[in-house]
Amino acid sequence: MLYNERMPYTTIINAAKLAMHLNDLDWAIVDSRFALADTEQGRRDYLEHHISGAVYAHMDNDLSGPIVPGKTGRHPLPNIEQMAARLSNWGIDAQTQVVVYDNAGGAFAARLWWLLHWLGHESVAVLDGGWPSWQAAGGATTAGEEVREARKFSPDPRNDMVLDVTAVQTRLRGRSFKLFDSRGADRYRGENETIDPVAGHIPGSHSAPFAENLNAQEHFRSVEELQTRFEQLLQDSTPDEAAFYCGSGVTAAHNLLAMAYAGMEGAQLYTGSWSEWITDPARPVATGEGAGI
Repeated sequence: MLYNERMPYTTIINAAKLAMHLNDLDWAIVDSRFALADTEQGRRDYLEHHISGAVYAHMDNDLSGPIVPGKTGRHPLPNIEQMAARLSNWGIDAQTQVVVYDNAGGAFAARLWWLLHWLGHESVAVLDGGWPSWQAAGGATTAGEEVREARKFSPDPRNDMVLDVTAVQTRLRGRSFKLFDSRGADRYRGENETIDPVAGHIPGSHSAPFAENLNAQEHFRSVEELQTRFEQLLQDSTPDEAAFYCGSGVTAAHNLLAMAYAGMEGAQLYTGSWSEWITDPARPVATGEGAGI
């Protein structure tokens, strides 16, 4: 069956379905395991053991652009041409179904999911349950570095998916616009901040921790549960009147993935997020419950 006769996976996929396509050359698997406390841990884990056929994507080196001190956040968006070259080297083109996974409930895998959608590639899904679910299912694994035959990825950026800091400041003045903070509620309140030099949240934003998209087994909650969650968060606003941020623009993509899985697309990503917001001391900071829901 030709690729264009299949239904592509555009949000999440389970281990059983991925296993059926493990030897399909039109499927590319990307390991995006990462740890903020040890940025090379994910690569070491990949080299030790990974899903057979997977290539490795490093959060800092592959999925982010260079940090400009005092201007950007911790994970700026990558240069489009350079990102397209990486995707080409990973054997991804318009005909490729991409599956990305991590070992953190999709917290890091969602970054590449979002980047590919931003660059116009819809056929990308996050492995539900990630590496642990693959191991539990007895899926095939390999050690060492793997490469795929290069293809040509042609980006078609969707700028409507992105908000910069100026747009955030402007839209916060609108009555229907809702800005959501995807970090844990303690960091939103300004407690237990161990990553960024300033604690708190953007005034007017609401707390929406990305981890609440997952159940106790770190699989995504059901479509119905996620619909209820985001309907309660949005209240009388629509998805296209909402935007998400986090510490550096990474885990906020998890909320956007969960919304897409629930059939509620249209929300935007403030890519610079909290770590960019606080580079300018003139920007206000709030602590406590604020506008949280």
